[in-house]
Amino acid sequence: MPFKPVEHPKCPKCGKSVYAAEERVAGGLKWHKTCFKCGLCGKPLDSTNCSEHEGELFCKVCHGRKFGPKGYGFGGGAGCLSMDQGEHLQAKSDEAAPRTTVIDTAIIKAPPGKGCPRCGGVVFAAEQVLAKGREWHRKCYKCHDCTKTLDSIIACDGPDRDVYCKTCYGKKWGPHGYGFACGSGFLQTDGLTEEEISANRPYYNPDTTSIKAPAGQGCPRCGGMVFAAEQQLAKGTMWHKKCFNCAECHRPLDSMLACDGPDKEIHCRACYGKLFGPKGFGFGHRPTLVSTNGDHAPSYIDSKPQLGQKRNDGHGCSRCGYPVYAAEQMISKNRVWHKRCFSCGECHRSLDSTNLNDAPDGDIYCRGCYSRNFGPKGVGFGIGAGTLTMA
Repeated sequence: MPFKPVEHPKCPKCGKSVYAAEERVAGGLKWHKTCFKCGLCGKPLDSTNCSEHEGELFCKVCHGRKFGPKGYGFGGGAGCLSMDQGEHLQAKSDEAAPRTTVIDTAIIKAPPGKGCPRCGGVVFAAEQVLAKGREWHRKCYKCHDCTKTLDSIIACDGPDRDVYCKTCYGKKWGPHGYGFACGSGFLQTDGLTEEEISANRPYYNPDTTSIKAPAGQGCPRCGGMVFAAEQQLAKGTMWHKKCFNCAECHRPLDSMLACDGPDKEIHCRACYGKLFGPKGFGFGHRPTLVSTNGDHAPSYIDSKPQLGQKRNDGHGCSRCGYPVYAAEQMISKNRVWHKRCFSCGECHRSLDSTNLNDAPDGDIYCRGCYSRNFGPKGVGFGIGAGTLTMA
């Protein structure tokens, strides 16, 4: 038995089959979604403004204009005579659409060094795109290798004074080898031999100082020119991505780890703390005296310092009496304390400027202990209103 395909209804406008995913129904007929528009003005229609007449679709305005009543009182407003049938809205098949003339941008040549860097033609204001102070035609502003259209986000200026997309820039001048391809652990070769890669990369040089920058404008570490695809910013200065590491331990840095030092270099947080951070008792990884010259730093196991002689002139710590150095001092009512001694005199809770209370006995307390020892007592001054507290 021969195969007979399922017959689908035909669209009244184009005569092609209409399938269920694209059909529109009007007047018992099925139409394509793209054909479901007014036959006069071409307006897209839906179920609220569609009118069907003898297998043709119209919007309600064009249907009334073509098939509605005419004469005195049936125009745009009462009292006017309308005989409009919409002939001026019908498309004329003999009129061809106007053609857009494609103009060669290189016909009008510019003086040397002033035109488009790619074609050399004059760049007018309506078509110019700016990059690194140079004017390009919009149609010429594309990648030199893959001809991908560029914008300010993906454009990279190469050492040959041409423009590239980020992918082609990385292939041509970026780092190559293990770990520098589409994924970590991948060897970037693009299916070529090393000789072919070198031949296609005439300007590649791993030395970032090969292109020197003017004084004060290049990378602060190597002094080379920094291009957009490899720059890292820190305190208004531009660095090469490979130079943006700690000056001491050479750890790669980012915006979360980099610290600008007084020596105009960048350091990781650990090295910055060793070089420029506070030093002395209490500023190590544990309560120790920090040493930065590699010598063993003595650790203090006891909770209070026991080195040196006590001060008898009233200038020592108010609790233990030992000298207080600037790196570890805490101040309260013109008296100095060790950071580890700066705790409540009764419950030994660590204190700060928000919960500190100076007592008449010359000691310091937290708020709870202060109110218990020196606060008002009696009915209404306990833990809750209406209680008698004599603690």
